[in-house]
Amino acid sequence: MAATAPGEYLSVGSNVSCLTCLGQQLQGEVVAFDYQSKMLILKCAPSSGKPNLSDIVLINLACVSEVDIINDRSETPPPLASLNINKLSIRARTEKEDKLSLAYAVSAGVSVAGQQLFQTIHKTIKDCKWQERNIIVMDDVIITPPYQAENCKGKGGSALSHVRKIVEKHFKDVESQKSVQHSQAQTAQKDSALTS
Repeated sequence: MAATAPGEYLSVGSNVSCLTCLGQQLQGEVVAFDYQSKMLILKCAPSSGKPNLSDIVLINLACVSEVDIINDRSETPPPLASLNINKLSIRARTEKEDKLSLAYAVSAGVSVAGQQLFQTIHKTIKDCKWQERNIIVMDDVIITPPYQAENCKGKGGSALSHVRKIVEKHFKDVESQKSVQHSQAQTAQKDSALTS
């Protein structure tokens, strides 16, 4: 059954199977369906394998060759959960500010290492911003390029000490990641040399 035929709708709660034009088979419960835009949202089995989670898949029905209804829901679907609009607005504003901050850093010519350090600090301390190419943390600590622990300047005290520890740990983690990747590359290179 093709759900894109005029007048055909998919009921929320129904289980459907879709075959995309790329040959991918998707199966799940209809969460939402918009006839006008030909968009379908399915709740599918989790790709992570964790039983308490679900994958939510957004499907453009213009790219689907076949839709089969496995089991149609005839009763009224349960009411939708209420949304906390204020919380969503705050989250959207925060995400936008984070993206603008990253864009500012890129346009100011900040090194990749500086951008990565900023993101690491920002995960722990939200009061973190750019001032030209310097990272300002809690308006107390300034980190200047090349963004090492010795480049942290401030009034002293616990804030400066805490930020220095974050910077040291960040670069220690980066170095350990590089050594793991290097050893994996060497192992792969040895394996390929042995098989040839």
